[in-house]
Amino acid sequence: QVQLVESGGGLVQAGGSLRLSCAASGRTFSTYAVGWFRQTPGKQREFVAAISGSTGRTSYADSVKGRFTISRDNTKNTVYLQMNSLKPEDTSVYYCAAGLYSLGSRTGQYNYWGQGTQVTVSS
Repeated sequence: QVQLVESGGGLVQAGGSLRLSCAASGRTFSTYAVGWFRQTPGKQREFVAAISGSTGRTSYADSVKGRFTISRDNTKNTVYLQMNSLKPEDTSVYYCAAGLYSLGSRTGQYNYWGQGTQVTVSS
C-alpha cells in the first residue's frame, strides 16, 4: 500500500518555473517507479515523466523534454518534477502515480495515485 500527496502547484507566468513534489508513504517506496501525468478538461490524462525505482532512470514526453526534470529522494520518500520555461499549454492538473512497472507511460501501468495539484500558466 502506497499513499501519494502532490504539492507545489500554483499560478505562474509563461517562462516561469515551478517545482512539484510527490510525497509517498511506505518503507518500500524505493521499490516503486513513479510517474507524473497531467489532465486538462476535455482531454485524457497524459504522460509527462517517469522515474524508475532503484536505478533512477527517467523518461519524458516529447512535449516537456528539455524543460522538465524528474528526480527522487528516497531518503525523504519524495519525487520531484522541476518545471522550467513553462508554457500556457502546460496548464493542467498534475498527478503523481506509483507502480511496479518501470518507466510506464500509460495510466494503467500505475496502481496508486495522488489527488493532483493545479498548475496554471498565464500568457
